[in-house]
Amino acid sequence: MDVPVWVWIVTVAAILAMLVVDYLGHVRTPHAPTIKESAWWSLAYVAVALVFGAIVFAGWGSQYGGEYFAGYITEKSLSVDNLFVFVLIMTSFRVPREHQQRVLLVGITIALVLRTIFILAGAALIANFAWIFYLFGAFLVWTAIAQARAGTSHDEEFTENAVLRLTRRLFRTTDDYVEHRMTVRMDGKRYITPMLIVMVAIGSADLLFAVDSIPAIFGLTQETFLVFAANAFSLLGLRQLYFLVDGLLDRLVFLNYGLAAILGFIGVKLVIHALHTNELPFVNGGEHVEVIPEIPTSYSLAFIVVVLGITTVTSLMKTRRDRRISATVEKGDG
Repeated sequence: MDVPVWVWIVTVAAILAMLVVDYLGHVRTPHAPTIKESAWWSLAYVAVALVFGAIVFAGWGSQYGGEYFAGYITEKSLSVDNLFVFVLIMTSFRVPREHQQRVLLVGITIALVLRTIFILAGAALIANFAWIFYLFGAFLVWTAIAQARAGTSHDEEFTENAVLRLTRRLFRTTDDYVEHRMTVRMDGKRYITPMLIVMVAIGSADLLFAVDSIPAIFGLTQETFLVFAANAFSLLGLRQLYFLVDGLLDRLVFLNYGLAAILGFIGVKLVIHALHTNELPFVNGGEHVEVIPEIPTSYSLAFIVVVLGITTVTSLMKTRRDRRISATVEKGDG
């Protein structure tokens, strides 16, 4: 995929412009967004991602267009799992509702910068070491098994990670929030507030999720430009999605199973790709006869969409049935 420098510049400029709009327009005045506001802005960000995909289709063909959409949908679905952790962090730090937008936006910005570094490092590894596909594939299969074992359960408590503990150890911190300020001077000394701490928590937590998502999207496309764009667009809409689905997350009871299926599928796809990259004879079969054919992007995209659809529908059916049973039991007790 030949991507001119000016296309990179325009894409990065568009992403930065979207961030500026968020910083100057949405979070400048602290407020708790309504469902209507969150829904419209979520649709706007999805529309931007779809338009970008259409441009890829028109400019580089259906192969790369399909790879972008497969990557974007996968990153978007994995980001929903992030929201469970974000809810736990917000609850643990007792972040005022009107300040949660700012926390999420700064945390997402941190995550975007760190993920870009991860993507560039991953692209360099892939370009120089073909065996890295085996490592990525094995890791995704292992992660899929862990997701499946988690089943319908989600952690109910937030545990501080090493980055957060180090931040607390190195800097003086206040006990209470000081409006939306991240630092404050008291008695001639500079302190950081819980606002900055929770932003670090959001950013570092998302970085841990990137360990899963970056190998996953490289399993769908090895084009650095598409990997970067899919990650950026999925992250930029995450803040609005948080407020839109907050309270609905508990209904996605089978999400872990769906993500496990997707990650396992991509892990196997990566291993097969690695076998072809190394041109092993038992894979190619000699005389260009493929014993183990590579999985086309169209199949990958269809598999991801179908799995997410089944996961969502069955989750909502189960939660609705459980609520009906619970209501019946309560009436019986009454």
